[in-house]
Amino acid sequence: VQLVESGGGLVQAGGSLKLSCAGSGRTFSNYGMGWFRQAPGKESEVVAAINPSASTRYFADFVKGRFTISRDNAKNTVYLQMNSLKPEDTAVYYCVAGLTIQLLRKMETVAYWGQGTQVTVSS
Repeated sequence: VQLVESGGGLVQAGGSLKLSCAGSGRTFSNYGMGWFRQAPGKESEVVAAINPSASTRYFADFVKGRFTISRDNAKNTVYLQMNSLKPEDTAVYYCVAGLTIQLLRKMETVAYWGQGTQVTVSS
C-alpha cells in the first residue's frame, strides 16, 4: 500500500486543518487506517485510527473532541479533520495502514507509512 498525505500547513491556534491520505496498491478497503504524529525531539504517537468499515474509531486522549477521522473507500482516501488546533499539535503527521485498528495503535505494528505532512500551529 502506498500512502500520500496532503493538507498540512500553517494555521493559527484555534484554527482548523483537514489532512487527506490517498492510498494505492493493495485493496484499500481491507485495511485499517490511521494517523501518527511526531513533534521535534519527541517520539511518534498515535493520533487516531479507523477500521476498514468505518464502524470503529480510536482517538488519543489529547485529540478527543477536537479531531475526527473518516474514510471514503470508493476514493481510497482517509481524512483527519483537526479543529481547535493548539501549538502543541505542531508535528509531522503520518498516514498509516494496517490490518486491524489495534495494530495501528503502536508504531511497531504499523504495516505501511506515508511520507508525512507538516502541520504547524502558531500561537
